[in-house]
Amino acid sequence: MHPVSQAEEHQGTRRDFIYYATAGAGAVVTGAAVWPLVNQMNPSADVQALASIRVDVSSVEPGTQLTVLWQGKPVFIRARTEDEIAAARAVSVSELPDQNAENANAAAGADASDENRALSEDGVWLVQMGVCTHLGCVPLGESGDFGGWYCPCHGSHYDTSGRIRKGPAPRNLPVPVAAFVDETTIQLG
Repeated sequence: MHPVSQAEEHQGTRRDFIYYATAGAGAVVTGAAVWPLVNQMNPSADVQALASIRVDVSSVEPGTQLTVLWQGKPVFIRARTEDEIAAARAVSVSELPDQNAENANAAAGADASDENRALSEDGVWLVQMGVCTHLGCVPLGESGDFGGWYCPCHGSHYDTSGRIRKGPAPRNLPVPVAAFVDETTIQLG
């Protein structure tokens, strides 16, 4: 072996620099090419704007409902009568096909009692997605065998608390994240 000359040592250092510079430039170019592909998967501005909406419910009288569109789906906001609340609270959870609250506002594993599905403690306000859990149809309000919602497409009957009682739907109508921001405004999302 012969000792490495200064010229050969310098050449090795230069070669290493070229390798590292090429790898660094390749990483930057790859990142610049991949970023638009990743960024296109982010939600658009119109979708982000609908992530949370406020709904004025001051005109909703007991026994009526308001249907709003949120995230491309209908949401039923109902002011229930005393009779509707009483009918919903008289049902034993053990009688229900789906015994889960299906309520994004309730604790995980909460049962499907009316108290765990209503938005307000007095039970007047009920907010739920207006999409049948069978095949995604929109049920009709104040219909069906239980006085709640009825999906005529395949015969799913929901009670006055939006719980499935009869028919092919496997789950209760889901309750989205919702809260009162003041006495007459509900925020969804």
